[in-house]
Amino acid sequence: MKPNLAAIAEARTPRYTSYPTAPHFHDGVTGETVAGWLAALRPATPLSLYLHIPFCHQVCWYCACNMKLAARREPVQAYAEWLLAEIELVADRLPARMPVVNLHWGGGTPTALGLDEMARVTERLQQHFDLTDEAETAVEIDPRSFTPEMAPALAALGVRRASLGVQEFDAEVQRAVNRIQPFEKVRDCVAALRAHGIKAINFDLIYGLPYQTEETLARSVALTAELAPDRIALFGYAHVPWMAKNQRLLPEDALPGPAERYAQASLAERLLRQAGYIAIGLDHFARPGDSMAQAAAEGRLKRNFQGYTTDPGVALIGMGTTAISSLPQGYAQNLPEIRGWSRAIGAGTLPVRHGIALSPEDRLRRAVIERLMCDLTVDFAAMARAHGRDADHFAAEAQRLHDLAADGLAIVEGARVTVPDEARVALRVVASVFDARLAPSPTPRHAAAI
Repeated sequence: MKPNLAAIAEARTPRYTSYPTAPHFHDGVTGETVAGWLAALRPATPLSLYLHIPFCHQVCWYCACNMKLAARREPVQAYAEWLLAEIELVADRLPARMPVVNLHWGGGTPTALGLDEMARVTERLQQHFDLTDEAETAVEIDPRSFTPEMAPALAALGVRRASLGVQEFDAEVQRAVNRIQPFEKVRDCVAALRAHGIKAINFDLIYGLPYQTEETLARSVALTAELAPDRIALFGYAHVPWMAKNQRLLPEDALPGPAERYAQASLAERLLRQAGYIAIGLDHFARPGDSMAQAAAEGRLKRNFQGYTTDPGVALIGMGTTAISSLPQGYAQNLPEIRGWSRAIGAGTLPVRHGIALSPEDRLRRAVIERLMCDLTVDFAAMARAHGRDADHFAAEAQRLHDLAADGLAIVEGARVTVPDEARVALRVVASVFDARLAPSPTPRHAAAI
């Protein structure tokens, strides 16, 4: 059945990189709260660490990330010092020197911190954590600011995976979003990384950008396939100008509408499949031999604030401005502004802005939403029973799922719901059925679902 996308054309839903989602975080979760959560971890708990480096050399107009222009070195160096201090604060609150199985440098542009500063941060982490030989260290890279000497330096820091922000190769689209990035620059970046042992390469692509067409996107996919990254994230551009003021610089009349966005997403998926990639979850693709493809096939795929992941960590600790921690007890997000973040660290407190403690009901719904987002299918009655609830716990949700099924957006068989391949773009809408906290809002809170 062809999906009736008109039924959800105006829908706005979270990306479900967490549940409950970030708009429900509150200031009742403090640095003291998180200190207690950290202290309660078992010493052998495998950790994941996320380091947020907010600096960029130029503002990309489509970006909704928390970032600062790295116009001068002094603020960047000061940030590195405060990050070192935050590592100390976190380590002091843990019950032991704990194992780290995943380390992710995100941003912003992490390399804007400088290679020497990144080395100091890595050394500080090694002093306080057990970075196991199996740990995967990944870094986000802006090919425009990449230099040849970065590759061996990053490899020396243990980096084994690099995620490159490609977005689109078309020159007109690049000019419209203020990100001029020739194909040759990306090609040379990939070659240098691979030459120095950083073999695992991810690309980020975006559809729904100003002046983007099926033709420009098809060419970008072809050029991407030529460079053969191991993973590809194909994101729909999230137009949220009420949150990201720089997006107001984009020509809104040149943005593709819902039907065009769906056509672009469908085309890119078809071309990537033809190029040998396996579609994973909502918007990721991987080569068959990649660990993400294997995890998806075995039902081990996870979803967190970085998107889809194979990260085996039980607890994620985020450090740096806006960084989010996901601990067994709940979520916590750091302060967004460098001044407030550094002031809290200087006072000897964890720089927490807000968060949320998980209730048993939250845990159940999070589990259902995560499996649906990762596997495109879930038995919600079995999940309810596994969490100590009656099999008919989701009776009201089941009725709403049948309504979506009537529009070709889902398949409901008993207590199992499945999102068909042709309706993959509607996955967030189907997942939102299980979101007990999602309510109509007079002001936009989330990006368009398609």
